[in-house]
Amino acid sequence: MKTILAYGDSLTFGANPTGGPRHAYEDRWPTVLENGLAGKARVIAEGLGGRTTVFDDFSSVADRNGARVLPTLLDSHKPLDLVIIMLGSNDLKLYLNGTAFGAAMGIKRLVQIVRQHPYDVGQPVPDVIIVAPPLTVKTDHADLHPMFSPGADEVKLFDVHYSRVARDLGTGYFNAASVAVADKADGVHLDPANTRAIGEGLVPLVKQRLGL
Repeated sequence: MKTILAYGDSLTFGANPTGGPRHAYEDRWPTVLENGLAGKARVIAEGLGGRTTVFDDFSSVADRNGARVLPTLLDSHKPLDLVIIMLGSNDLKLYLNGTAFGAAMGIKRLVQIVRQHPYDVGQPVPDVIIVAPPLTVKTDHADLHPMFSPGADEVKLFDVHYSRVARDLGTGYFNAASVAVADKADGVHLDPANTRAIGEGLVPLVKQRLGL
């Protein structure tokens, strides 16, 4: 059986746009992806709200820097056959980075970390799929509107920059905005149906990359 690490932020965690409890286990996209692979792979969900690609955010009690945490997860979950990276939404916060290009450079660094990690002898170097996050939408949310609305145009550039990085590095690529859109309740997070849609949309690509 193959092993997949789903590395992301609150969208991978299954955050509820209305502020309630996180989505049910069966509605989170890593679970939907695993079910779609019909027992041929297990998917380990590693989602943390606010996680960035490579940028520090000292407003949180947790370490949100994806580059700093990833090596530990690669080691704790080895051996891995595939790492799916869906990060970048939080990079658009103006006090952290603010640009889709900066997020794409962060994604590039994460791919390098996956490929250069000192795995045990005989263990595979995991394949990588880069996932561009869904688009944000207009919202009246008191915190998330000022946090993300200045990047409303930047988020549209994820597909441009992420797809180029994927081509240059030879990774798989999926644009989550092609199947999912944020809920206007907070403008960033997804309802259960849109969260499931990402897992469903990834199934054919994952099967192709892993030869399932």
